[in-house]
Amino acid sequence: MKAVSVVTIRKELKHKSSEELAELCLRLSRFKKENKELLTYLLFEADSEAGYIETVKEEIDEQFALINTNSYFYIKKSVRKILRTTKKYNRYSLNKETEVELLLYFCKKLKTMSPSIKRNTTLTNIYDRNMEAIVKKIAKLHEDLQYDYTIVVEDIEAL
Repeated sequence: MKAVSVVTIRKELKHKSSEELAELCLRLSRFKKENKELLTYLLFEADSEAGYIETVKEEIDEQFALINTNSYFYIKKSVRKILRTTKKYNRYSLNKETEVELLLYFCKKLKTMSPSIKRNTTLTNIYDRNMEAIVKKIAKLHEDLQYDYTIVVEDIEAL
């Protein structure tokens, strides 16, 4: 079976009643964990973006605390997983400020991690790529936010 385009799906959804739409959403939530997480965000957390950011930051803290620091192999593997999770939560929000905030927090945690990432090229590259991406994203925000986030970037790089 080939999936139809989003435009076709949107047109078809306009012809459904609210009960049918609710049933479709519930069926969709049964298939993938990510679908359920997105519905959770949209229904319960979308109206409180600050609370959502704090929840994700707490999860990032927990994941950094669980990193096995015996070998850089395990550290790299865990850091990639944390970054993947952070980007997934950014996709749910679609808010550029939230994206910048969460990536800045990830980079700050990565930079202050022990053992230092400076001893490993891969971890340093992950940090550098994300900081470059953050700077590009900051340039697209409002001027006041650009100023605030630029100060945060400078603080993180000074660590």
